[in-house]
Amino acid sequence: QVQLVESGGGSVQPGGSLRLSCATSGFSFDAYAMGWFRQAPGKEREGVSCIVANGGSTYYLDSVKGRFTVSRDNAKNTLYLQVNSLKPEDTARYYCARGRWPYCSAVITAEDFGYWGQGTQVTVSS
Repeated sequence: QVQLVESGGGSVQPGGSLRLSCATSGFSFDAYAMGWFRQAPGKEREGVSCIVANGGSTYYLDSVKGRFTVSRDNAKNTLYLQVNSLKPEDTARYYCARGRWPYCSAVITAEDFGYWGQGTQVTVSS
């Protein structure tokens, strides 16, 4: 069955960095777009980034552009999110998700993703 397992979260000070990973199994990883979402307590889930199946195009939430970088290793069936210059407002649980198609939509919405991991917590505070 499809499995998505995130790791790499933690507690960091403002300005810090983390590298989130999402190990996948149970499907042809290189056939699907992959995304990262986050949800903070009391807030709705929001799409952070999406990368197309072959890794050739990426999309980001405006508030993370220039700070976050999504990538994928199709040989290792693994998705990554490098998060730099972290801010307190980045505090959330981060989820990876498998897209329904090989491509990303310009607006990253949960409806375009069919499978989800359990999430990894990122906390940014001084």
